[in-house]
Amino acid sequence: MTTEGRSIGDQAMQAIASLRLTMFLLICLAVVSIIGTIIPQGTLPPEYVASIGGEQGNRYKLYSLLGFFNMYHAWWFQGLLTALALNLMACTIKRLPHVWRIATRPEFTLNSAQEQGATCRTELPLPEGTDREQLAKAVTAVIGRPTVTPQEEALHLFVQRRPWARLAVYVVHASVILIFIGAIIGNVFGFKGFVAIPEGATVNSFTDRSGKERPLGFELRCDQFTVSYYENPDGSGPSQMPREYKSILTLTENGTEVPGYKHARLIVNEPLTYKGIVFYQSSYGTTGSHRFTVGDTGMTVGAEESAHLPDGSIMHVLETVQDVSPFIAGKTGPAARIDIHPARGGETVTLLSFANHPEDNRRESARAGVPVITYLGGDERFYTGLQVNKDPGVWVVWIGCILMCVGLYVAFFMPHQRFWFRFSQGRLVIAAHTTKGQAGFRQQFDTLVERLQSSLGTEEK
Repeated sequence: MTTEGRSIGDQAMQAIASLRLTMFLLICLAVVSIIGTIIPQGTLPPEYVASIGGEQGNRYKLYSLLGFFNMYHAWWFQGLLTALALNLMACTIKRLPHVWRIATRPEFTLNSAQEQGATCRTELPLPEGTDREQLAKAVTAVIGRPTVTPQEEALHLFVQRRPWARLAVYVVHASVILIFIGAIIGNVFGFKGFVAIPEGATVNSFTDRSGKERPLGFELRCDQFTVSYYENPDGSGPSQMPREYKSILTLTENGTEVPGYKHARLIVNEPLTYKGIVFYQSSYGTTGSHRFTVGDTGMTVGAEESAHLPDGSIMHVLETVQDVSPFIAGKTGPAARIDIHPARGGETVTLLSFANHPEDNRRESARAGVPVITYLGGDERFYTGLQVNKDPGVWVVWIGCILMCVGLYVAFFMPHQRFWFRFSQGRLVIAAHTTKGQAGFRQQFDTLVERLQSSLGTEEK
């Protein structure tokens, strides 16, 4: 026992259930969430890594040590969430019994302590001969059916509105805990990954964020992929900016097509869901091989791959089209955009290579200082890049969010109101209390008193 007569357990409970601790934890979570917004999470863009000094730089090592690159899974962030959950549970355990007693076992008689703590109070003279039934009938008509408690010296009536509203704050506490539980379920039993499917190909697995290949449990075939482009502002045709890219997919299990999932459409912001796994349209690209001649030498290069030229330079294929006419006026046939990295260093040169325009090829190759490069075409095809997500805790999170909205609405806009009436020696004392909105409640109280006066046929003196 302490000198104050409280046990260590009581003191610990007092500290854990402290409102100050709640505010401190919420501020900490808000501050560190800003860090998670500013610093990229997950797979880092090479440009960002370079901007902080590379993987061998001190900033990179410090951020990595502190878990800033995967902050929402870092032990200290999980610790803050756990501390907040414990704080909310302790607050509930400490205060709920008292609030429950107020809501379920109210004081039916008006005493001096309640009069002093009342939000509003007034006193009315009643006409001679006013009896219990008349008073109860008037209160019922104006406010609600009262609980009548007769005593020797006075008659007491009590009415309350929305006593359950006092529990709303604990509904909010429970909703936060539910959201945490849903997030934990998603982290433990869910996954996120990626899969690329060439047109006409079928996959039955994907790669998760750790680089591990995981089975889907079914087969997914890309029947078709299409991409449309925005028009150039000058009306010269399609630009290079994609307007919409769309995948047509078919799901099969053991070689049998799944009903309702044949030629299913998948576009950005319209995901496809099957067995709790959600597929999002994430990216696209081309695959296959491309044929070139470099001088008099034939060469085959894979899509988005590199090849060494005879002079030692490196040619990297950026993108290709099999009909360039929609993009460049006056040009037809296949075309490729290529990066040339000079053998002896220097700036990278980007050039265009055409199948039907040798004069352009000579000019472009001379600018890059390499033999004439001619793009002959290729057997390329699109692939669709899909983000693969499974979050079994998402419905728990949604239930928590709905409960939070309901709890907050009730807590802020539906106060618990109590009305006491004490009738003695021809006078009626009215006291009322509300948990929220005292200023507005006083106006409401005055209106109720006026209606009660009218119903009883009396005037306030």
